[in-house]
Amino acid sequence: MQRVITDDLDVLLEVLPPHISEPLNQFGNRGEFLEVVMDLGREPEARYLSREVTLSSKEVTAEDMDYVVRHIGTFGDDNRAGIERTLHRISAIRNREGRIVGLSCRVGRAVFGIIALIRDLVESGQSILLLGRPGVGKTTMLREVARVLADDLGKRVIIVDTSNEIGGDGDIPHPAIGRARRMQVSTPARQHAVMIEAVENHMPEVIVIDEIGTELEAQAARTIAERGVQLVGTAHGNTLDNLMMNPTLSDLIGGIQTVTLGDEEARRRGTQKSILERKAPPTFDVVVEIQSWERVAIHPDVAAVVDATLRGHLIPLEVRWFEDGEVKSEKALPFAAPEPAAAGKAARGEGPRNIMPFGISRVRLEESISRMRLPVNVVSELKEADLLMTSKSHYRRKSQVLRDAELTGIPIYVVRSDKTSQMEQGLANIYRVEEHSDSVALALMETEEAIEEIKRSGQMVELSPQNAFIRRLQHQLAEKYNLVTKSTGKAPRRRVRILAGDGEDRR
Repeated sequence: MQRVITDDLDVLLEVLPPHISEPLNQFGNRGEFLEVVMDLGREPEARYLSREVTLSSKEVTAEDMDYVVRHIGTFGDDNRAGIERTLHRISAIRNREGRIVGLSCRVGRAVFGIIALIRDLVESGQSILLLGRPGVGKTTMLREVARVLADDLGKRVIIVDTSNEIGGDGDIPHPAIGRARRMQVSTPARQHAVMIEAVENHMPEVIVIDEIGTELEAQAARTIAERGVQLVGTAHGNTLDNLMMNPTLSDLIGGIQTVTLGDEEARRRGTQKSILERKAPPTFDVVVEIQSWERVAIHPDVAAVVDATLRGHLIPLEVRWFEDGEVKSEKALPFAAPEPAAAGKAARGEGPRNIMPFGISRVRLEESISRMRLPVNVVSELKEADLLMTSKSHYRRKSQVLRDAELTGIPIYVVRSDKTSQMEQGLANIYRVEEHSDSVALALMETEEAIEEIKRSGQMVELSPQNAFIRRLQHQLAEKYNLVTKSTGKAPRRRVRILAGDGEDRR
């Protein structure tokens, strides 16, 4: 795979005042250049991947703002404009009177070659949802997906382009989308209507849509999928877990509902009577979590993953990355980590070293970590955290702390409630305790010995105290031999009893 990047950077520099654009030519590293920030009364800045540079000691004036505005397209309702036939984006900040007092001039790049990571999925005809933090390359991959489907596969592709992010500014779209057709949207509030219009009026085989973010857009996506049209889109959220906890967008992966079971069915499943279940077939068949420009994590069967997650089980996902120009892949347990480094640790069974609790008990978390003998620190500041752990109820409130974590790419792990058992289950999932912990192996060996003893004597055996995750494994192991199990005692002394016969409840 040879990645080719085009950025039309000289065109962007031409719309900037000379005292701002000229210094940019001296810094080099054009490939890492992200945007120019101009705020009234402040020095202009250039932002790169790993640094920020002051471009001029002269403060930005109203004349500088007017200079840029005269050379670009018209601002829409979302305060975004562009430069015709390029992918650059200029976003405005306005004061109360509507005058522009700030501009963010972001470089738009067409990248050819990254679709190799998911090309087989695109060619399968399945609907694909791309997730990832801002700036990780969702729209860039979406653009190349549209080009490959239209040019290489000869399909009828319609792009619904709300902010001209995919096809660029102006009436003639950027060549990066190939022969795909583009429908522009007059205002973001009409995006869902244009999605339906595209299907009804233009007979597409594929609809490409960026930033599905409202309930109406989620409903429109479901309507399109039900008509047999392939959907490829992006949505707000870093991981599939994030999407499941988002009441507005969870319909994209089937929706979540509470179901009350009868006594017999609850006993058969070994669960409470009120459980969560998937409400409908997912709109998108496949979810791709983009972790970096060259690394993705793939959930190939969204329905199966959602069902398993709601039952507390894990289904391995597929991690793919570029190495020496080739696509490599491996199976890994799911872990809510948008950062490639964190995802790599999860794949190797390691995990984050610093966890920040938010909306859950710090004391209980520390006790769980200590009991499970994990090399983890509990921290109080977001800047120190490798991962943030919170409860479902707090996650739904979307407080500023959670928004900051998502924006900075810090993984968020959501537990169902502020209970020790839920924290231990979460820690076991994150650190892959089921495969790498000696304590698990010892506990299961004790269980097997107890099973042999019961077969000989028929007497009840009580096992050593364990956390909730290990107790569940002990219950499952005993169940294979048609033995009855029951948890007894209170944490941290809660343990499993194994008896001959059947008919008891397991907890």
